[in-house]
Amino acid sequence: MIYKNQRQELVDTLSMKGIHDISVLKALGEVERHQFVPAAMKHFAYNDVALPIGYGQTISQPYTVAFMTQELKLKPGNKILELGTGSGYQAAILERMGMDVFSIERNYDILLETQKLFDKLGVRVRTKCGDGTIGWSEYAPYDGIIVTAGSPSVPPSLKKQLALNGKLVIPVGDKNSQTLKIITKLEEENFKEEDVPQFKFVPLIGREGWNEK
Repeated sequence: MIYKNQRQELVDTLSMKGIHDISVLKALGEVERHQFVPAAMKHFAYNDVALPIGYGQTISQPYTVAFMTQELKLKPGNKILELGTGSGYQAAILERMGMDVFSIERNYDILLETQKLFDKLGVRVRTKCGDGTIGWSEYAPYDGIIVTAGSPSVPPSLKKQLALNGKLVIPVGDKNSQTLKIITKLEEENFKEEDVPQFKFVPLIGREGWNEK
């Protein structure tokens, strides 16, 4: 199978970097990342690096995808909200792990391309075009919320839409560097927060993120 060896090498690399969740590693070994990158980038698809996908967006570094997914501490059947559909790779990893995935993308052109790719690959993810910073209240609460863009602060709407014991993983900081915040909802207004420094994402734009047109 094309790129199978490269995928296994990537899984081995991620394992050596501290990714230990077997279900995450299995999904990374099965989902074909080369399908989610532009044709000119396919030979870099299994390097542990972020890659441009156009429109000023990137497909996240595989380690970042694996680490954020691992921190959600998921069980099959969990309902997950993703902010920033982008290439669709993160959503495809979650879907392969057996999650019920809802994903929001603000760029209609990106979303259209990714929806076509999901159809082609048989990836079952519910998507919509809109402002992810206010969440997707229609399907709340969520067992996990994963944000794949950097925010100046934690959007209150996302904390409200977390289920009890649910986790929100979000990069927070300025536009050059963020701290990954892992927030667990203990009670309705009681949250536990852990910080992992030194991440870098594209800006999270929206009403409760960076206010840009």
